[in-house]
Amino acid sequence: MNNSNIGHGEEDQRKKESIDSRFNQTLRNVQGLLKGRSIPGKVLLTRRSDPLDDSGLQERSPSYQRSFSQNDAGTSEDMDKSIEGKLRNTNNSDSNTTVNKLRSSTSNIENSAKEGQKSAVGARATDSARVTKFNKELSGQMIILERLRELAWSGVPPYMRPNVWRLLLGYAPPNSDRREGVLRRKRLEYLDCVAQFYDIPDTERSDDEINMLRQIAVDCPRTVPDVTFFQQAQVQKSLERILYTWAIRHPASGYVQGINDLVTPFLVVFLSEYLEGSIDGWSISDLSSENISNIEADCYWCLSKLLDGMQDHYTFAQPGIQRLVFKLKELVRRIDGKLFSGLQFSP
Repeated sequence: MNNSNIGHGEEDQRKKESIDSRFNQTLRNVQGLLKGRSIPGKVLLTRRSDPLDDSGLQERSPSYQRSFSQNDAGTSEDMDKSIEGKLRNTNNSDSNTTVNKLRSSTSNIENSAKEGQKSAVGARATDSARVTKFNKELSGQMIILERLRELAWSGVPPYMRPNVWRLLLGYAPPNSDRREGVLRRKRLEYLDCVAQFYDIPDTERSDDEINMLRQIAVDCPRTVPDVTFFQQAQVQKSLERILYTWAIRHPASGYVQGINDLVTPFLVVFLSEYLEGSIDGWSISDLSSENISNIEADCYWCLSKLLDGMQDHYTFAQPGIQRLVFKLKELVRRIDGKLFSGLQFSP
């Protein structure tokens, strides 16, 4: 009697494990299909005639495999109904639980997918609204820079960056009536500076100027070395002209290593007005000499505006950097005295 009860208990356990195994496999299949959404057709459950385990089951429990109908793209509700209909034929007492679990799981997955779609739609709507706001700000005769700066804080659409950067750096005037004339004058001024300081023989330069030009010539090939575009000779020549002209006109600091890396974002942004696609496919030789001069001028003046606010970071003894370190030190001392004490070093 006891052996008979044990036998029945083991048999029930095997049945339950078999059903759980099939349920988990079916659930994984449905989840993968719902997540992907790329496989056409709907899930159909079909009986297999062969038993899963001849040794342990007195009655053959039906198992399920999935097949795809290429001509009938069903929704997850169809899957629910098909799955429920097939599972209803099983005689096992756990079948209702299995159906409920499966329906609950597929319903949760579908809800998650819908939420993801709503989020994507919402993001596109937000982007569209932001573009509309930028267009509104930039289309006015007099641009309110504070509003534009606040709007740009979360990012600027790529094709708007050249104009927005010129405005926020103070290179282009906010008055649209004056903007074109000011940019033309500034670009001509840059060309005059290049002719006066760069396009001259070394015999007319001082020893310090020759050494500075050599240092710039060494650093330009090191600028963004992993991007092929910046290894083009013509691009490096443009960088050299911009950096040397800036250094000559700012003798308090002159050229300092690292300033070359500040030019590269400007160069990429202003080139994007003339070149399309990925930077990997750009060639500066596709541009006219006039366009190259305009791009160089915009880079030069924007770099100047940027460094005007932190030139003391590059002068002797770097007082600007020391000032920022002192501010950081005071901030840490007020917020976390224990950390501040641990960071102190004996002289």
